[in-house]
Amino acid sequence: MAHDHQHKHDPVHGQDHGHGQDHGHGHGHEHMDWAEMAPLLEAQAELYAPLYRQAMTWLAREVTEPGLIVDVGSGPGVVSCLFADAFPGARVVAVDGAGALLERARARADRLGVGDRFGILAGDLPGVLGELDYPADLMWASQSLHHLGDQRAALAALAGHLTPGGTLAVLEGGLPARFLPRDLGIGRPGLQARMHAVEEDFFAEMRANVPGSVAETEDWPALLTSAGLEHTGTRSFLLDLPAPVSAEARAHVVSSLSRMRDRVGVGLDTGDRATLDRLLDPGDEASVHRRQDVFVLVAHTVYTARRPS
Repeated sequence: MAHDHQHKHDPVHGQDHGHGQDHGHGHGHEHMDWAEMAPLLEAQAELYAPLYRQAMTWLAREVTEPGLIVDVGSGPGVVSCLFADAFPGARVVAVDGAGALLERARARADRLGVGDRFGILAGDLPGVLGELDYPADLMWASQSLHHLGDQRAALAALAGHLTPGGTLAVLEGGLPARFLPRDLGIGRPGLQARMHAVEEDFFAEMRANVPGSVAETEDWPALLTSAGLEHTGTRSFLLDLPAPVSAEARAHVVSSLSRMRDRVGVGLDTGDRATLDRLLDPGDEASVHRRQDVFVLVAHTVYTARRPS
């Protein structure tokens, strides 16, 4: 099991960041107030639970009876607890740099009745994994690696904490979320596509500014192989919440677009910023608060690799 230390470190976690999930990339994440962000992170991960459950069903075909599952960059533990539910014989350890989020993860595990086989480990990734009491049979890294400067070295470090025959599952990439039709009836068609293009540039800047950043071609099977692992599979999982959406999905769209406005609005032209402002104005009939054509459609890609026995 893991020690339940609470160190003070820069947070690195994957539930809110990366291509396709929050649709931002966690820029300036070291300055985040994670206690304040936690409810939003939890709501988002809960909305995405069907996608994660699909991935876990797929992983269960490769990892039949894991003894230890480690969620690398767990955030507030929503996905960690889904692993505890999907693999009832396993102990799950949530690893993150933000103690406030890990306390919520522990509370969630207790609330869901899995606290007796749930641990937390706080510290800088990947070094803090050295505090695990024994190697993992399954290690899950969801949109956390792109926050680390040397992703190739990080993969090698993660691989070193797997049991012989253990599996590393990396969720990175996929397709960015779409919430709106191409033609909104207001502004110039194609708003979300242009927002995603701005975000790609923003993400590249973020990666370049991560301490110790090493540029890599994002060929995850090749990177996993370079870490001494055997690539065993790649699969994308879809979250498809068609219009009309639930209140929870609509709230997610509002919060996601609001944060995108804050992050990338400066990169949009005046007309697109005006359209986005209308979409976020609850008093506007064309806003995402009111319109009936809002949906959530996103794909996440998972790469698996096994440590040779």
